[in-house]
Amino acid sequence: MTHHPIIAFHNVTKIFGDSDTQVLKNINFELEEGKFYTLLGASGSGKSTILNIIAGLLDVSDGDVYLDGKRINDIPINKRDVHTVFQNYALFPHMSVFENVAFPLQLKKMGKVEIAKRVAETLKIVRLEGYEKRSIQKLSGGQRQRVAIARAIINRPRVVLLDEPLSALDLKLRTEMQYELRDLQQSLGITFVFVTHDQEEALAMSDWIFVMNDGEIVQSGTPVDIYDEPINHFVATFIGESNIIDGIMIEDYLVAFNGKRFEAVDGGMRPNEPVQVVIRPEDLQITLPDEGKLQVKVDTQLFRGVHYEIIAYDELGNEWLIHSTRKAIEGEIIGLDFTPEDIHIMRLNETEEEFDARIEEYVEVEEHEDGLINAIEEERHEENT
Repeated sequence: MTHHPIIAFHNVTKIFGDSDTQVLKNINFELEEGKFYTLLGASGSGKSTILNIIAGLLDVSDGDVYLDGKRINDIPINKRDVHTVFQNYALFPHMSVFENVAFPLQLKKMGKVEIAKRVAETLKIVRLEGYEKRSIQKLSGGQRQRVAIARAIINRPRVVLLDEPLSALDLKLRTEMQYELRDLQQSLGITFVFVTHDQEEALAMSDWIFVMNDGEIVQSGTPVDIYDEPINHFVATFIGESNIIDGIMIEDYLVAFNGKRFEAVDGGMRPNEPVQVVIRPEDLQITLPDEGKLQVKVDTQLFRGVHYEIIAYDELGNEWLIHSTRKAIEGEIIGLDFTPEDIHIMRLNETEEEFDARIEEYVEVEEHEDGLINAIEEERHEENT
């Protein structure tokens, strides 16, 4: 038996109205059955458009969409084995919990005894036993969320689509629902496609993330891949917080930045290729000045509950963001230590001419920085003596 991806997009483009603006630009991906996928991006990136195309709420301008190997471009909404949970839940306010959850089964003309059995089973899954007669208007936000999910899964669709369903909840409840949604997806084995603009939410819940920007998928991978190995500047700054420094990949496993050379774990680039170096703020360890790979001066510090958020500057004027459980003192000089594994390298999309120009510029800057560092060290030596 041939195995098909549960959802596949082949060269899908979407243009709204008579506009020349492409909301989706030649999108290609395949989703395996039974996994939790997240479309992550800012407002207007195209993530909800993809969801609405899968649901059948929007047509494609070009390309093909497949559900379990079958092209569904022309298949109406009610013939697609998918169900959508919307941001506002789209519940019927005049109906009870039971009536809302039972509605999809009533549309199928299912018998009353079977409907009652299925609703009871489903409400147990979402931990709403005993709420059958409760009015929707008397439920909390989290309870309404569970009713919407119960209605979405009662028919056991092949795919559940979730369009920012947690955005209206307060922080504590939102965190709780993240765990519940993840556990529910794993227990049911149904494919979930989740849309969010919240990076932490995507990292916490997903098997696989598609990062979107301006109608394109700029990177896809596991949460660890996306966080640890951002493919470009946009992903590095959009997913979490990063220190991004211009550098040169001298050779495999050796990178230069801040006028110094450091061991790294990346290879396969051209000798002396300009790159951007990414170091996450939580990967920077505060040390004594002479024990650190870099020395920086603390500028500001804020307490964030689980860590201190410290902004510091090195001798060259580069800003460094540090997350540490150790408190620093504004104005003090501290050392920063990190391992080769903490250094993540991003390649630049450049022409050969731009490459040569950057090499020449970097050599000039490096010579200037070397001279500046030597002058600073000589000045410190004279002060100490």
